[in-house]
Amino acid sequence: MHTATITIGWLEIGLATFFIFVAGIISVVMALGLVQSLLFSVIRAYVQLIALGFAFTWIFKHSSMWLVLGILLCMIFMTAHIAIQRINKRPAGLYLPVTAAIFLSNVIVTFALTTIILQVEPWYDPRYVLTSAGMVLGNTMTSIAVSIERLLDDLRKRTAEVNQSLAFGGTLWEVALPSIRTALLAGLMPMINSMNAVGLVFIPGMMTGQILAGADPLHAARYQIVFILMLSAATAIGTMASVYLVYQRVFDKEWRLCL
Repeated sequence: MHTATITIGWLEIGLATFFIFVAGIISVVMALGLVQSLLFSVIRAYVQLIALGFAFTWIFKHSSMWLVLGILLCMIFMTAHIAIQRINKRPAGLYLPVTAAIFLSNVIVTFALTTIILQVEPWYDPRYVLTSAGMVLGNTMTSIAVSIERLLDDLRKRTAEVNQSLAFGGTLWEVALPSIRTALLAGLMPMINSMNAVGLVFIPGMMTGQILAGADPLHAARYQIVFILMLSAATAIGTMASVYLVYQRVFDKEWRLCL
């Protein structure tokens, strides 16, 4: 079996970029107005990924517990900020509950994966902790944003019903439960659909990368199974925690819906 890793240089990257150039030409011909956005996205992807490569090289070389934990916290805060920015018509006071939900899901899943399942030594090894955390955060960010936006939108549509139920003695949990269920379904269904399709419709990025790097396909499959289950668990924990923490903040002290 051929297991040598194929090195990708600037020529290969340039050839890959050519296909994006073709997409830009099609955008011009079809008058889609996407050329500027496409160009900006390509340049940004170049800069961000190359910078990440240099950053990881330095971090792996100067590995320390406090450095890794500090970077992890920065990643969590940045993820919370981006998730909140994706929510339309967002009320004030979302940053704390969203950050708490992301922190909870990320810390539980990342360190369960690295210390219990993979048994990494030392436990703060950035090669495993930061890369695992990056995948966890990327998955939970979208699901949390979708679920919160659906929660707020559904509560707005039910404003009269919610306030009337509260006036007749209903609790916050009772009146918000239909909207909570709708929000959780919106946040969790993409994850469930992804697990249904993995290996049948698409090959996940981690498995593809390991196979291209020369790993045994069965070994790569086992790695991918562990990671997709842990990422799904992080998505579920983060989505449920964020919806639970946020729904209580859209009511005032007199139990009136304030959206």
